[in-house]
Amino acid sequence: MPFFNFGAFAASLPWTAAALLVLLAATFALGVAQRRHSVIDTAWGLGFVVVAVVSWMLSSGHGDAGRRTLMLVLTALWGLRLAGFIGWRARGGEEDPRYEKMLSAAPGSRNTYAIRRVYLPQAVVLFFVSLTIQVAMFSTGAVGWLAWLGVAAWAVGLFFEAVGDWQLARFKADPARKGTVLNTGLWRYTRHPNYFGDAAVWAGLFLVAADSWPGVLTVLSPALMIWALAGRTGKPLTEQRMNERPGYREYIEATSGFFPLPPRRKAS
Repeated sequence: MPFFNFGAFAASLPWTAAALLVLLAATFALGVAQRRHSVIDTAWGLGFVVVAVVSWMLSSGHGDAGRRTLMLVLTALWGLRLAGFIGWRARGGEEDPRYEKMLSAAPGSRNTYAIRRVYLPQAVVLFFVSLTIQVAMFSTGAVGWLAWLGVAAWAVGLFFEAVGDWQLARFKADPARKGTVLNTGLWRYTRHPNYFGDAAVWAGLFLVAADSWPGVLTVLSPALMIWALAGRTGKPLTEQRMNERPGYREYIEATSGFFPLPPRRKAS
């Protein structure tokens, strides 16, 4: 069994946690200044990049150099793309309706309430999910076939996420399509190509980590992310908002809910 330096790994955890707190504190200050706490959505992807960079630095001399670099590159490409897209999409906008609804129920200061209900919960989830990245950085042993299988899953996921986001952005930018349902491109095969892509990315990152002990023990981290995307905050909330749109019920009947599958034919 490859050696894993638990002492060095444990010593790195306060530093990655501190880096996250600095990022989220800066995000909170920006949210207060803009009166728009949905800026934390942009910081979500950046948070994983920050964790990956700090872990990569602190794992020098402990983890396998190839796995460390691979995990850093995969996390950075995914996180920076996601942050850039969300930031571009939200530019010049107002508070996201989801956050507006939540913060309108604040018993006192909206900003204080936002810390408790938005920033701290997301910080905890982000840190827990990122354990897959952090453990992989300190894992030893050469990169094997399971890690390369993970890279393949990550690549499929990034394709679905990036292309799905691009197709949705083009759809929303077309005034003639307002009030209709996107059912072409990747959206013909799954109602949520971006969420499926995100899930595949995290399945891939887990496989890179699981390629060497004790990465397999972090399975609950990607499981939480995938559960949230497919069963909690991603797919269900989106479909709840879309359910009353004309044509959406027909779209549900014809299109896979999460995993890409050929469209279902209407019963004759």
